[in-house]
Order: sequence, then structure tokens, then C-alpha cells
Amino acid sequence: MSSFVTAELADQPRSWRRAAELAGTAAGLPEPGERVAVVGCGTSWFMAQAYAGLREASGAGETDAFTASELPAGRDYHRVLALSRSGTTTEVLDVLAAATAPTTLITGVADSPAPALAGATIVLDFADERSVVQTRFATTTLILLRAHLGEDVTQAIADAETAVGGPLPAGVADRTQFTFLGAGWTTGLAAEAALKMREAALAWSESYPAMDYRHGPIAITDENSAVWMFGAAPEGLAEQVGATGGLWVRQDLDPLASLVQAQRLALELAVRRGLDPDAPRHLTRSVILRPPNASAATAASA
Repeated sequence: MSSFVTAELADQPRSWRRAAELAGTAAGLPEPGERVAVVGCGTSWFMAQAYAGLREASGAGETDAFTASELPAGRDYHRVLALSRSGTTTEVLDVLAAATAPTTLITGVADSPAPALAGATIVLDFADERSVVQTRFATTTLILLRAHLGEDVTQAIADAETAVGGPLPAGVADRTQFTFLGAGWTTGLAAEAALKMREAALAWSESYPAMDYRHGPIAITDENSAVWMFGAAPEGLAEQVGATGGLWVRQDLDPLASLVQAQRLALELAVRRGLDPDAPRHLTRSVILRPPNASAATAASA
């Protein structure tokens, strides 16, 4: 089945290369030592979580990630970094309009309302998407941010080539319940993988920090389940999942490339179930709660 999301998913290695090249010259990204709040909605929030984990682990500075509607009032940040593919999401516009700290926006659309509200804007128009379900823009944003932190993303890009062309883990598409696990920065990837399964395939999917999975959620795991780990797994967890009858999945790929495989799984299940991955149920490309001008004016006067 041909779809926008199929093409966008497959394009990720190319987009990642362009983002890695851009990272050294992109203005406005957080500097070492800055205290940063990163905001987004849906998929962008989960990429914010992943970046926050990576940035703190690298020693670059304290970094908090919030869904845009839940940014606490009154906290002191050196910079607010907003992630918005469309640049039209109401909650993100509100954050940009109300922020007292310097703001930076990463978006896919230069002529959207958000750039006018941001102090600095980085446009990844080469990674924008026609599909409702995000794949390429989200992962490209995270590659940009990883490269800006000084990480060599060459292997991640090579692994993405493998992820878009190689087979899915054996038997995973035959399962009906999916649990995604992460640790540290990959907890955000697990949340995003579960979201893709719900959006595209209407699948029963959940996500947890790997160490917390045994504190209750493992009870749902059985012979109908797949448990997918991003990154290194806690000792003994694979064996415990195997004892439940669940299918254990952990790939020797960069965790972000493994997310590409999870995106492919969501697409595969959508096709099997006769769903249109370009038009997921009840969803639109951007959540716009008020006209953009009204959104900005409301926030500015608050």
C-alpha cells in the first residue's frame, strides 16, 4: 500500500544526514550550562523527553521536558526550546508568546505562526511531512539535537539505513499486545513507539521505564504480547519476559534506528487491518484550539 507515511519513513536516513550537517551552524540551540525547558505536544513531547535525558547525561546542563500545556509557571530557565512540526499547535504558540526567557523553535514550516513568536527558529523543511502520523520530522529533530550535543551520529544514520530496509523482528507483527521499554533517554522513544502503534494501527500498546515494568505492568504480558526494549536491558528482564510467553525484542541498532523499525511495525499492522495510515482515526496534522492570533493574544495578556 502506497502512502505518504511510507515514503517519509523510508526517507529518514537522508533527512538525518542533512540534520547532522546543519547542527554545527544552527543558531539558538541550547549552550552548555544553560538551564533549559523543552516543550512539545504528542510526538514532539516524547522527543523532548529523549533530548532532555541525553543533554543532562552529557553534562550540558539541567534540562526539563514538558508537554506544552503543562509548563510550570514561574520557573527560571535560561532558554525555552519548542518543538512543533507544523508551527500551528495552540499550546506551543501559547508557550512562545508567554515566555520571558529566550526562545528557540524547531519546526518544519517556515511560514507558520510560531516563528513570529520565537526568538530564533530552525526550519527543517526537508523533514516536513504530508502525513498526519509523525515519523521523519521527529527523528530528524532528535538527530539534529544529538549532533549539536557533540555526538557522532554516523553509526545511528548507518543503522537507520538497516532499519528502513531490513526485516522486522521475527513474529512481532503476529502479536496483539505491545509493550515498549526504555531507560534514561530511550524512555521517550518507548513512549513514542507506543503512540505510533495506537495512532496508525489502533493497537493495544503501552510504554514504561524498563525497571518499572516489573512493578505491575508485566502482569499483562502473555503469549499474545511483544515486549520491545530500546537500548540496554536490565539484567534478567529478557528471561522474565520469556517465562511469560511474551516475545522479547531488543535490536543491536542505535535506539533511534530501532524506533524506525517500530514505526514500520505500526505501518505493517495498519495495512493488515485495512487502515489508512495517512488518515488515522480522530486525528489531524495539528491540534489548533483557537485561531493562531487569538492564541498568541490570549497568552500575551495573561
